Amino acid sequence: MTQTAAKRIFICGSALRGQSDHGNLGNAMFIEATQTKPLYRLHAAENGWHPAIYQVEEGGISIPGEVYELTHEQFEHLAANEPPHMYPADVVLENGDVATAFLYPRELVEKYNWLDVSDFGGWIAYKSSD
Repeated sequence: MTQTAAKRIFICGSALRGQSDHGNLGNAMFIEATQTKPLYRLHAAENGWHPAIYQVEEGGISIPGEVYELTHEQFEHLAANEPPHMYPADVVLENGDVATAFLYPRELVEKYNWLDVSDFGGWIAYKSSD
């Protein structure tokens, strides 16, 4: 049986419009620019190679991003091109909607002490601050 249901994906890193990995979304339908509820932290993993977000109980920030609607095939392609250790999980958007995003294990962020870039205003703002 072929899975054809569309999936809403929250993008907040290098696959955003105008960024280097945007092509990994194929021709996915753009839904909206939005942000998460302030439940997450954002780090620069692998010396700034990609973002690492995870949910926190307190001290979270809203992460800006974009929501896309992906087919099962588009989602599988995106997942196959995500960095190692990233995994799909639900995130809560500012309006209360839920979308899937690729999160990163907090344990690895802490193990490697990757830079917390939560206060930069999002991944693009962090990358342009170099």
